[in-house]
Amino acid sequence: MIGYLVVFGLMWIGALAWFSIRSFRENKTPNDYIFAGSSLGTAIGLLTFAATLFSTFTMMGMPDFFRLHGVGAWIFLGISDVSMFFFIIWFGRHLRRAGGQRGYRGLAGLLKDCYETPWAGFVYFAGAFVFLIPYTAIQIRGIAIFLNAVFPAAMPSWGWSVGIVCIMLIYSEIGGLRAIVYSDAMQAVILLVCLWIIGIFCLVKVGGVEALMEQVKVQEPALLSVPGPKGLFTVQFLIASLFAITMIPVTQPQVATRLMIMKSTANMNRMAVALGVFSFLILIPIIAIGFYGAVRYSDVSTAKFLSHALFFDQWKPVAALVVVGLLAAAISTADSQIFALGTELRSLLRGEEQKIMRTTRLAIVVFGIGALIFSLVSSDQLVLLARVSFTGTALMAPMIITAVFEGMRAHRSLIVMTALALGLFLLSLASMIPDKYIGIRIDLLLAGIVTLYAFVSSIVAGRKEGRDC
Repeated sequence: MIGYLVVFGLMWIGALAWFSIRSFRENKTPNDYIFAGSSLGTAIGLLTFAATLFSTFTMMGMPDFFRLHGVGAWIFLGISDVSMFFFIIWFGRHLRRAGGQRGYRGLAGLLKDCYETPWAGFVYFAGAFVFLIPYTAIQIRGIAIFLNAVFPAAMPSWGWSVGIVCIMLIYSEIGGLRAIVYSDAMQAVILLVCLWIIGIFCLVKVGGVEALMEQVKVQEPALLSVPGPKGLFTVQFLIASLFAITMIPVTQPQVATRLMIMKSTANMNRMAVALGVFSFLILIPIIAIGFYGAVRYSDVSTAKFLSHALFFDQWKPVAALVVVGLLAAAISTADSQIFALGTELRSLLRGEEQKIMRTTRLAIVVFGIGALIFSLVSSDQLVLLARVSFTGTALMAPMIITAVFEGMRAHRSLIVMTALALGLFLLSLASMIPDKYIGIRIDLLLAGIVTLYAFVSSIVAGRKEGRDC
């Protein structure tokens, strides 16, 4: 198997090097470096979106999620993803209009201009940083624990993490977003191929779909219904998750950037529809892998389940491709997050462009080191960590939507409300305040309060002399 791994690994490293060199030559201006020329077509847009949304936590976290919590995970992701793809089309049109009018440099900069105060940009950037660094870290953490389980004698998990971050920073610093987009396209194809091959192998090993479901029913029937054996999929959890995932195109800077750099709105709309199809093609084999784990590896750790289901139980060339695919997935998504944070910082800076770019590049390195440190101390619950990230950034959605949508008036008091909501949510995560009030989850309660306040404040501001962003 080492031979296959060396061949696939060298091919992947070679592709990254070629993407970096090609992108370096094509980047003529700072905007080319930051926004990849703003000319993504439907196909490349689909693949870079897919790689950004479906990453290490999809390939590793979601099978483990199905193994532990059952079919409710399909509701958790399937329905929420459909809602998100609709919102990509709806929100994307308004964002592209607002960004085109104001000269888009990043969401933080756009909010700063719309609210006419830098505090709007600072609150958004702070929220994105606090919740995206952990999300980036779980990509690194996920592949590190997998590689450590598969190759325990090679190096400790922290060594794998350091290597991943180094590769990520080198080629993204050289080629910018263009290199990241090219690597995304490769990673998305590898991810889809790997998942289907693994899913089919898992079904073959247990005798097919019907045999797999029968074995799950006998071993743990609660996996086939909600709220699942651990009681996770309650109505409130699913509603809060729906809101958090739907708001990804609104609040996640790496996704918003990709909406802005599509060649046209028509390309963006076609991409969103194709992305819906891609997501279901991703989720179908994940169910098979997860339930295979529920039958064969119900009482083992996450690392052991993943190392066997994705590696030791597979055909050797497939196992080698999985290792490379997981590395590509981790790096592709992590560098998109880190690069997006650098872009958001740049949008808040003013001064000489050359100096701003030096600061931006240095910040990207600092953010990468921060993600590395967090990955060393984070837990193995990849999906739940990802959901916390989505939920935290989703609390900023009302502030963003109010500023971007035509006909709504942005009131500055909404900035304060958003900052308070983010602070309270962080306190609940730290167990410093309860995570439920009057029987309602605090994330759902905060989202409802901020959304209602945004609606009311927009109406009040509209009756006064105001500004239409």
